[in-house]
Amino acid sequence: MSPLFRRNTPAAPRDRLVTLVRKPGCHLCDEAQVVVEKVCGELGVRWEQKDITRDPELHEQYWEQIPVVLVDGRQHTFWRVNEDRLRGALTGP
Repeated sequence: MSPLFRRNTPAAPRDRLVTLVRKPGCHLCDEAQVVVEKVCGELGVRWEQKDITRDPELHEQYWEQIPVVLVDGRQHTFWRVNEDRLRGALTGP
């Protein structure tokens, strides 16, 4: 298999990482976490959460958009997380 082909092949769900950027007391963040936990749990995807109030760089970049979901370090969505869209991003091309 050529290196070019492998680079364009999506990672298996177990090799992905979802990051939920959130802040304490945010009801949209709580709702987003429920979706992230569900989808990642079903697919075996690792996920983490980061508190925007403890990270100046994340605060600067995302403070108007929280919650923000990153897939493999790239912004996937913000405010509301759609379960089907997140699942598709983690399993599709």
